Amino acid sequence: MIGRYIYGALVVAILVAFASMTAFAQVGELRGHVWMQQADGQKVPLADAQIDVFRTDMSAKYNTKTNKKGEFVFAGLPFTGTYIVAASHPTATPNFLPGVKAGRDIPAEITLTPGNGKRLTLEEIKAAGSGTAAPPSGAGAPARSSESAADKAKREELMKKNAEIEASNKKITEANEIVARTFKAGNEALSAAGPLSREKKYEESIPKYTAAVAAYDEGLAADPEQPAVLTNKAVALKGRGVDRFNSALTSKTLDDAGKTAALQAAKDDFKAAAETANKAVALIKAAPVPTDPAEVQRYNNNKYAAMLTNAEAMRLYVSKADQSKSEEGLAAFKDYLAIETDPAKKAKAQLDMAQMLLDSGAADKALEEFKGILTAQPDSPDANLGAGLALYATGDKAKFQEAANYLQHFVDVAPDTNPMKDDAKAILTELKNTDKIAPEKIKPAPRKRP
Repeated sequence: MIGRYIYGALVVAILVAFASMTAFAQVGELRGHVWMQQADGQKVPLADAQIDVFRTDMSAKYNTKTNKKGEFVFAGLPFTGTYIVAASHPTATPNFLPGVKAGRDIPAEITLTPGNGKRLTLEEIKAAGSGTAAPPSGAGAPARSSESAADKAKREELMKKNAEIEASNKKITEANEIVARTFKAGNEALSAAGPLSREKKYEESIPKYTAAVAAYDEGLAADPEQPAVLTNKAVALKGRGVDRFNSALTSKTLDDAGKTAALQAAKDDFKAAAETANKAVALIKAAPVPTDPAEVQRYNNNKYAAMLTNAEAMRLYVSKADQSKSEEGLAAFKDYLAIETDPAKKAKAQLDMAQMLLDSGAADKALEEFKGILTAQPDSPDANLGAGLALYATGDKAKFQEAANYLQHFVDVAPDTNPMKDDAKAILTELKNTDKIAPEKIKPAPRKRP
């Protein structure tokens, strides 16, 4: 897995740009970098490495050391010369790079490995048979005269590990680029879909949601464990499902078969949204909580978004597609309510949770939740209606009196514009005519002493 939070742990490629200097007259700049390849295969800049530059077309030698960044530079070496650049360090096996030219804007890159600290002479380099050879690719050829068979095996193993690390880093970098690009594209499509959906332009909003889902899927194919991408994909699936559902219900052109197919497509979206949001929440729960303040803020934001989306997706999935998933829906709401701090949002979520349970046929559990709301808000129209309907839905005539009490209180406190008022009155009439039940005034719940 590349990173648990989008943009949170992306691999950063550090590029060192080497400045160029045009050769004037007969001199040119020669610069380079010395690395120490560690036992785990990682390369780090090597400070205070001894740099010996030998001119091979005539007798000349130049010396310097690397800085804290492992860099070295010779400002003006004869342009026409051919050089060997050797690097050594008290903790390393020496290495060299033959056939080097000055003023060509090609940095000399040399990698050392842990070793005996030997410093090479020109004679030793020539004895190794590489004094006038063409420069090899990469970090250069090691000095064979100072390398034992064990050192050679160790170096080759380190080179193999380094190659694997470089390949892995390349894959990670490419995946990060894909995730970043597709996350942006998905967000743009998702943002465009919202206003169209609110305007009920479903023929335009649904393709936008589809484009968002496709973009997020491309990013998740590169890295499937990105909670932020999963959360936004769930939002897009949920939005598309809602618009498909509403479009099917309001369509004047679909026949019964077409409407059934459209409603099923919406239910499939609700299911996919719930599964996707569930995965985002699971990843966040499994991830260690960061300690850096900036990371903590990002973690909390992703956690909040994932749990909110999961609760909303599960509500739609349970209410519209699969009533058997009410326990999973209840758990999703509990997760969200545990972190929600806004009183208004928390109250709405409690109502949505109770209504989801009622829609799924879990009348007893729904009643418990509605009564919990009424303890704090005894005049809540929605909670009174929900409690009354939950009691009435049981079919238990022993509970009809209490149902009538809640329904009447709903009628008393709800505004006349509430679309459920006529339905509540109809149930009250039915209870009066069939079961001879008249509503009684609800006794206020006992208040807790401070």
